[in-house]
Amino acid sequence: MAARERPPRAGRPTLAVVGATGVVGAVMLRILSQHADIWGEIRLIASPRSAGRKLAVRGEEVEVVALTEDAFDGVDVAMFDVPDEVAAEWAPLAAAKGVVVVDNSAVFRMDPEVPLVVPEVNPHTVRMRPRGIVATPDCATLSMIVALGALHAEFGLRELVVSTYQAVSGAGHAGVRTLRRQMSLVSGTDLGTHPGDLRRAVGEETGPFPEPVALNVVPWAGSLREDGWSSAEMKLRDESRKILGLPKLPVAVTCVRVPVVTTHSLTVHARFEGEVTVGAAREILATAPGVVLFDNPAAGEFPTPADAVGTDPTWVGRVRRALDDPTALELFVCGDNLRKGAALNTTQIAELVAAERV
Repeated sequence: MAARERPPRAGRPTLAVVGATGVVGAVMLRILSQHADIWGEIRLIASPRSAGRKLAVRGEEVEVVALTEDAFDGVDVAMFDVPDEVAAEWAPLAAAKGVVVVDNSAVFRMDPEVPLVVPEVNPHTVRMRPRGIVATPDCATLSMIVALGALHAEFGLRELVVSTYQAVSGAGHAGVRTLRRQMSLVSGTDLGTHPGDLRRAVGEETGPFPEPVALNVVPWAGSLREDGWSSAEMKLRDESRKILGLPKLPVAVTCVRVPVVTTHSLTVHARFEGEVTVGAAREILATAPGVVLFDNPAAGEFPTPADAVGTDPTWVGRVRRALDDPTALELFVCGDNLRKGAALNTTQIAELVAAERV
C-alpha cells in the first residue's frame, strides 16, 4: 500500500521551538507530532552546545540550530521554553523581528503589556500583545485554572485557598534525577522510621530541593519572598488573578513538593458569590473543555497523578460543598505539569496565533 502523501506545507506559518532539547521541549515535539499539522517548517533551536543534534518531530528528523538572531529569520511564531534570563534577552529580540513569541518563562507573565493566556479560559486576550509576546502561566497554576475558570464563569469566584502537591519534574531534569537517586538509596531499607535517618542516608545531595524528597514531603517550591512566602506561591496567586480578571481576589497558597515524577495535584477551597450546589458544579466540570470529572469515592475513583500523567486534561474529583459555608466548594485536582502545565498550553496558544493568519 502506498504511503499516504503529506499535505503541502507551502504558505503555512513557520514555527520555532526554542529550548527544543529540554524536558518540556521534548514534550512540545511529541504534541506537535500528535496535533493537526498546521505548520510549514518547524525549526528547532537550542543552546550552541546542542546545535547539530537531530530530534524527531512529525515523523521527521530535524537538526537543531544554535540560538542566534539569524535563527529567527522567516519565523512567524516561536515557542520558548528556556531559563528566565535567556527568555528576557531573546524573546524581545525575536519579537523585534516580527515573530510572535509564546513564552513559558516567568519573565513576562505579570507584564501589563503581555497577555497571560489559557485558551480554555481567556482566549480573546491572545490578540492583545503590543510587545509581540504572549505568556503562558506556571505549571501549578495551569494544573487547576481550567477547572476553576469554568466554575468562576458560572458562580463568580471571590476567594481561593490552595495547597499544591508538586511533582519533581517541575524542577527539570535535575529534580527527576534527584528523586530517582534518592529512591535507589532508600529502596529495601527501613529508612523513614527514625528522626534524621533519611537525611543521613541522602547526605547533602538534595539537588534542587532543600530537603530529601524521597519518602518525604517538602513544604517549599521556588525562592524566598517577603514575609516567608515562596516565589511559587506568589506566582499562583498573581497569575490566577490576572487570568481570571480578578486583580483583588484573596488567594492563600502553600506549595509542597512530593515524591512524584510528573503531574501536580492541588486541593482547592473556592468561595463564590452565592450559594453553590455539588450537582451544578459537577455538571459544569463534566462539560468544561479540557476537564475530566473523575469523582466516585464510593468506588475508589478520584484523580491521582498515576491517572493524569501523560494526558492533556485537568482531572477533578472529591467535589464537595464546604461543611460550614454554602458558597464554597472543595476540589482535588491533578494535571500533568509537562503537558498542560507547560508544553500543551504553549502549543495551544501558538495554534491560536497561527489561526489568525489563515
